Amino acid sequence: MREFYLVRKTGSLRNLKLDRSEIPTLQKGKVLVAVKSVGLNYADIFAIMGLYSATPEGPFIPGLEFSGEVLASDSGSFVPGQKVMGVTRFGGYDSHIVADPDYLFPLPAGWSFEEGAAFPVQTLTAYYALRSLGDLRSGQTVLIHSAAGGVGLQANRIAKQYNAFTIGVVGHEAKVDLLKREGFDETIVRGKHFSDDLRRALGGRPLNLVLETTGGKYFYDSYNMMAPMGRLVAYGSAQFTPSSHRPNYISLLFRYLFRPRVDPLTMIKSNKSVMAFNLIWIYDQKEIMKEMLTEIEALKLPAPIVGHRFNFSQMHEALTLFQSGRTTGKIVLNIET
Repeated sequence: MREFYLVRKTGSLRNLKLDRSEIPTLQKGKVLVAVKSVGLNYADIFAIMGLYSATPEGPFIPGLEFSGEVLASDSGSFVPGQKVMGVTRFGGYDSHIVADPDYLFPLPAGWSFEEGAAFPVQTLTAYYALRSLGDLRSGQTVLIHSAAGGVGLQANRIAKQYNAFTIGVVGHEAKVDLLKREGFDETIVRGKHFSDDLRRALGGRPLNLVLETTGGKYFYDSYNMMAPMGRLVAYGSAQFTPSSHRPNYISLLFRYLFRPRVDPLTMIKSNKSVMAFNLIWIYDQKEIMKEMLTEIEALKLPAPIVGHRFNFSQMHEALTLFQSGRTTGKIVLNIET
């Protein structure tokens, strides 16, 4: 029996309901995967609440990444019994997925299903921000916001492959030890003295690249501290994450009206750049995705950190924890079949 989480109407996390059906049949050229683990992403929360522009029309299954075992294959690339990890443009919260083989990848030897489900989206996000947009060069200085999250930790590992000096920013003192163990050169806890803390962490070094996920004053403080030719890459805005099961539209409107803005003429004068992206739009760019994955594979990164594990039936508890900002590493849900 197939189990999946369906959203019939966006607007509230409570609209996410567990449903059941028969196991789908294999389609021509596709691969049927018995899912073992599912990774959570902020895009899931925004999609369920109807705050994500890429959300499908009508009922949909959230989820962007998974790992599992091939049940049946009509593709020469994969065989039954093979362990795989994959990405999907929604549809990941499912015990059985009929997958396009172009978005499936063999699970690296020695990796668990949990680690496989934690790898694709956050690693592609980090790599695209650092290399494709950020143009990271050897020895440069990188400021990584939300550094204890899945993307932040992968970003540090990738940046270290280029001998970067990395500064990690977290929201809680309890996360600092993790960053030190992961090899960040400096750590900062967000607070009212952020600019002074960043200046001290830089120690006279130029700030070349910022991975920005928070918005608000930390966006401005990071931008202002960048050296000429510095690049700020934004791929999230945590200030817009609803703290309850449904959006507070008055609060969101206030934050939207006072969201960060940068004048292009000022950017020219200061010789600084601001870029932004949403990884889901790269889903249709198969060649770009394959090229990035080939380059990532060459880095030989270790398995990602799985910080929190839940059973598939505990989806709502997992999403609530995700909203809290108290997580480290990746949140993964395991499916017992």
